[in-house]
Formats: sequence, structure tokens, C-alpha cells
Amino acid sequence: MTRPGVRDVTRYREHVDAAMVAALESGRLDDAALDLVELGCNHEQQHQELLLMDIKHLFSTHAFGPVYVDREPDVPGEVAPMGWREFAGGVHEVGAVGSGFAYDNEGPRHRVYLEDFAVSDRLVTNADWLEFMADDGYRRHEFWLSDGWGTVNQTGWHAPGYWREEDGGWTTFTLSGRRPVVPDEPVTHVSFYEADAYARWAGARLPTEFEWEVAAGTLGDARGRLLDPGRCHPGRAGSAMVGDVWEWTASAYLPYPGFVPANGAVGEYNGKFMSDQHVLRGASAVTPAGHERITYRNFFPAASRWVFSGLRLAR
Repeated sequence: MTRPGVRDVTRYREHVDAAMVAALESGRLDDAALDLVELGCNHEQQHQELLLMDIKHLFSTHAFGPVYVDREPDVPGEVAPMGWREFAGGVHEVGAVGSGFAYDNEGPRHRVYLEDFAVSDRLVTNADWLEFMADDGYRRHEFWLSDGWGTVNQTGWHAPGYWREEDGGWTTFTLSGRRPVVPDEPVTHVSFYEADAYARWAGARLPTEFEWEVAAGTLGDARGRLLDPGRCHPGRAGSAMVGDVWEWTASAYLPYPGFVPANGAVGEYNGKFMSDQHVLRGASAVTPAGHERITYRNFFPAASRWVFSGLRLAR
């Protein structure tokens, strides 16, 4: 073994925790150091989510499909009809505001001009996606961006990540093992390419990240599923725009006007990734509670599917 075992990792973690508590209680940390501690705590929350994504991926490749969270099967419910929430265009302010923590890529707060728009009042569900598949959505080039069509043909994608057709029905791998696809849950583990193709097939589009933020801001503290260690899986597709799955937007991951990376290593935290990535908004069922906010800008390459990612429509 070239890597430390669980016992050694745990001992190291306990050592670091004790040293951090001692430093904080001593009062010797200045404001700059305290800012780094806060950034580090939020960074750790990010990796708590990423670890669960990695565990799910690794378990899915195991021949026996091991279970991380043992729970009762979900009972399918009725899929609510999709409605639309209308918003007036004009000048809107977006970006982080206030004294609470935010990553540097969430600012500066600035104004954007939007045309009139609408967003769907729920996420796209597994039932919706099955209709797309039944209509040969993965085989019809007219719905796909050029790079997306190339990726589909190279990878052989014909369903969302972790899905498998068995005995005439579809199953998906979850952190509770392989389970039947639940129709009224949000479709999960789709790439930007797939989300964009579905939206075109549905006669709609993906919202921009600014449309998403304006719409989410009208829902107050409404939340879908966030990290529940006894579940680690989305719930039914509801009206909340934060929780269950990260939502792909039509926006490339770019700096806001006036964004200047900080000096030193901290400046590399977000700025150096502002290339060939797409923005996701909201949060997922493996995002730690308290880590989510409507200005949060997550980002991944267009072909990424291991993320707990889904979509809602706009027009």
C-alpha cells in the first residue's frame, strides 16, 4: 500500500482539527488569516460533495454495486404538469451582496439587462426524459450542438449517466445501489450537451445564469433536497430552484465586469478555470446545508455527467 489507511487519515484529520481549534481560540489569527480559514471551510464543504460524487462513480463500476446509504425504495408519485413563471425584462442587479461568505467569482455585483422571459416551475423529470428518449432524441442530430453530437457519437450515450435498461424498464445507480428510475424525480447526471439538446427538443431553451438568479430570488428560502446523510439522493421535482440537482444554464463561465483575482494562490481558486466551462446554479442533494445560495456559480465542462446535474427550461 502506497497510500495511508483509514486509521492514519483519521489521525491526521484529528491532528489538523486540534491545531485549527487551538489557533482560533488563541486569538492570534489576523483578519487575513481568518478569511483564509473561512475560505478553507467552504472549500471543504465543496469537497464533501465531490467525495460523494466520486464514491457514487466508483461504486457504480463495482461488479456487486455496493450500497453507501441503505434506505427504503422511493414510491413513485404523479408527475405534475409543467407550468411557467413569467418575468418582466429590464435592468436587474445580480451577484453577491451583503456581509456573508461568497466566492470571488460571485462578484462584483453588477447590473444586467434582460428581455422578458419565463422559466419552468419545476425541473425536467425522469418521465420527461423518457419521452425524449422514446422520440429518438439521442439519435436526431438536429437537436444537438456540433460538439455535443460528436460526443454522443464518440461515447455512445443513449440515456443519462448511470441509467441501464433491464427487463424492459430503466434503472439507475444511486448511493443506495441500483434502483428503478422514479418518474417524478428530476433527471440527474446529464451533461450540458444533453440538457441543451433536450431543451431544443422541447421547443424551449436553457435559462441564462442571470435569468436563473432573478427567478430564484423571488422564491425566498425555498429549498429542495440538500445533503441528508440518510438519503444522498434527490427528492421529487418541486417548485424550489435550490436543491435536488445543480441546474445547467446557457451561460459560459466568465468573469463578472470588474472581477480581479486576488494576489497569490487564492487568486487561482476560480479565475484560472474561466475557460471552456459552463455555469450551473442552485445546489444538489449532496450539497451540505448552509453551503447553498442563489448567487453561487458552480461550473463544469460541457460533457460532465458525474455531477448531480439536471435542468429546467426557459423561453
